[in-house]
Amino acid sequence: MTTRFSKPLLFLCLLSAGLHARLLAEKPALQVAALEFGITPTTGGATSSKVGALVQKVEGPLKTTVTLFQAGESRVCLIATHMNSPKGANISPLIRRTAAEALKLPMERVLLMVSHNHTDLNLVSNHIEAYSTIAMKPEEVPAAKLVPAGEEFIKQLEATAKQLPALLQAVTVSWAEGTEGRISYNRKGRRADGSSYLIREEDRDLLGVDFNGDMDRQAPIVVLKNEKGEVVTAITHFTAHPCSCFHPEKPIIFGDWPQVACEHVAAHLSPSKPIAVSFLQGCAGDVNSKGMFRGDVELSKKYGRMLADSYIAALGGLKVSKRDGMDFAVEKVGIPLAPLPSEDVLKREIAEMEDFIRRANAGDENTLACIGHNFPRELTPAYRGKLIEMILPWSQWALEMRRQGKAESVAKFLEVEIQVLRLGDVGFVCMPFEPFQGIGRQIRAGSPLPISIPCGYTNLSYGYLTDGANTNPGDGEYMSAHYRYSKFRAPYAKPAGDVIAVKGLETLSRFAKEN
Repeated sequence: MTTRFSKPLLFLCLLSAGLHARLLAEKPALQVAALEFGITPTTGGATSSKVGALVQKVEGPLKTTVTLFQAGESRVCLIATHMNSPKGANISPLIRRTAAEALKLPMERVLLMVSHNHTDLNLVSNHIEAYSTIAMKPEEVPAAKLVPAGEEFIKQLEATAKQLPALLQAVTVSWAEGTEGRISYNRKGRRADGSSYLIREEDRDLLGVDFNGDMDRQAPIVVLKNEKGEVVTAITHFTAHPCSCFHPEKPIIFGDWPQVACEHVAAHLSPSKPIAVSFLQGCAGDVNSKGMFRGDVELSKKYGRMLADSYIAALGGLKVSKRDGMDFAVEKVGIPLAPLPSEDVLKREIAEMEDFIRRANAGDENTLACIGHNFPRELTPAYRGKLIEMILPWSQWALEMRRQGKAESVAKFLEVEIQVLRLGDVGFVCMPFEPFQGIGRQIRAGSPLPISIPCGYTNLSYGYLTDGANTNPGDGEYMSAHYRYSKFRAPYAKPAGDVIAVKGLETLSRFAKEN
């Protein structure tokens, strides 16, 4: 059977192929290699569950893609994993250092980006989050104690990374942006009195049929092709907590919908030859996937297929970058912090928390709200109590600082590093937080490049980061008041995370002018 093309379509195909070949022939500045590996833990592993629940079921491997980019003498490695625990304060440096040594790179040129998949397990027995190390000196952070799954992860990472330099090949960068609005929702709600709350599934039931609210729908995909026009690898991106088959008291192992989507996209882009596809998580601080604590693996597979279909549909509008090469920078940013609450407020909150913990430990089913936090009935009272036990020390610390007259000595800024990357016409701003989507929107809207992709969950996580509009004294729900889980930092002050958007855009603008 002979396929016939209209003259305009044939012209466009030839033009696209010609541009692709010309870019490679003139400036083969960007090279890439990517491989994937997976670990399949056994049942019984430790998870992030606050009540010590162990892995009950393993639905399949947790996959990780390792990609090496090179332009001239410059190299950057991207590790994208369908997990969450690798961003811990003691395991993340070990992962990045392992890849850096295998590739003979400075550690700052290795980016570890997690999907924030909640259905994984801890790779170390002494897992600690970055927001719990704020008052520690670097040497005080405990060294990672790997569990068997962690040992396997490090072993496979090292072996995979070592293969990449020999696999580098010249590529062009193409991109497209799909739309997906079916699987996620904005989880920060407001009551009539103006107070904020976390929208749980039971709240969604009350808000209307399949409520989703104001959430990012962008589903960009970046495709890197060699001189033959073959896809070498691809990078996908979406914004939502992957928690559609997650329950912290019934832990399972599964890559959730981001991994499912990547598998489908990889099969579509390269049916005859396996390729690795990365997933980068967006500014999902205030965005959930649907089904939290109620969903299951089948729901996650369904959402993964939906997201993959959105990426695949977008490929019809794939655009070849006009720029070539790569830029990379690490930037320091200081996020402003507010004064500590007053002594009276802290005393009142401590009394409320202590009462809540007593009632939760006694099995009181009415333990559903405490100092702005609201909890779903799908969690047991014991679990709810553990969550409040985690934040009580912050208020006790803040009260002691007030009583000792040391409140003014508390840091006025949280100093962090962000990473800014350009691949062809595509920019990436990478943040060590769970940023609110408003930060990402500023980066998208102000980008000097044709498309820029804002990413959270990079290298470490200092917890949730509000944008200016969501930084208000009355916002006490879980995400906006996440400072209470830290050891120990003050609440954010306006413009809060907006300063990262400003710094990221400054760097992208410099990259755009240089190319």
